Amino acid sequence: MVQKIFRSGNSLVVSLPKDILDMLGLDEGAEVSVEIDREQRRIIITPAGLVLPGVNEEFARQVTEFIEQYRPALEALARR
Repeated sequence: MVQKIFRSGNSLVVSLPKDILDMLGLDEGAEVSVEIDREQRRIIITPAGLVLPGVNEEFARQVTEFIEQYRPALEALARR
């Protein structure tokens, strides 16, 4: 699916189709996490605050930070 970037006030915006938002359980005002995959030139948008049973939130945050910091090295290792 191709979407256009448009201006809204001082921001540039990409709209997300309602069927996708419904599938993810998102509505206006919902928080999302926006990540950048520089190597693949991708923007990754995921619902924020997804809590997995039995997973310590602080540990999950630390793992996420580690992955973001070392993503290029981890991706290079994954290709071997």
